[in-house]
Amino acid sequence: MPHAASIKHLSRDKHLGKFIRAHGPITFRRDHTGGAFRSLAESIIYQQLSGKAADTICKRFIVLFAPNPTSPRFRGARKFPTPEDVLKIKVTKLRSAGLSQQKAGYLKDLAAKFKDGTINPKLFDRMSDAEIVEHVTRVKGIGEWTAHMFLMFTLGRPDILPTGDLGIQKAFQKVFKLKKKPSPEKMAKLAQCWSGHRTVACFYLWRMLDSK
Repeated sequence: MPHAASIKHLSRDKHLGKFIRAHGPITFRRDHTGGAFRSLAESIIYQQLSGKAADTICKRFIVLFAPNPTSPRFRGARKFPTPEDVLKIKVTKLRSAGLSQQKAGYLKDLAAKFKDGTINPKLFDRMSDAEIVEHVTRVKGIGEWTAHMFLMFTLGRPDILPTGDLGIQKAFQKVFKLKKKPSPEKMAKLAQCWSGHRTVACFYLWRMLDSK
């Protein structure tokens, strides 16, 4: 089971332990099996949209690159485009899928940076969390929050604390009985007891907010 060691460690924590023991093992909420380019491209597409709207636009985006989506032989087996595909397609075509001019530009910039090696996934295994954040935020439209989600859900890094996430801020306020949402510095200090396991701690904090 992924993160078993983290769950075991956190189940003894005075702040999270009771909830973890009652809830049981937690699983990933998202699955990125298509690699770094797909993960980051989807992050751009999904920004500031509801899940349903973003899902629709993402599907339309993928269909843009299908050989002949109107053919009877096309059964919806859609391959996610490569950086080269995205560089070749016209912005007007991207806009036709429902993407804004700004997001179309972000996707073009992402593709260009993968193509020219500015973003190089082969280096990730040798890079620290902070280095990866610096690496991927070179892309227009990708900020620290997106980089943290990438580290947590795509790369599976075990010790990520996304201090810019509103849900995590609210969960800290609830768990630590704070009068207001904490600053990033305050969150880092409070989370020291979860050091090495902060990714899984955040999974439970999100789940805690969803629980009544």
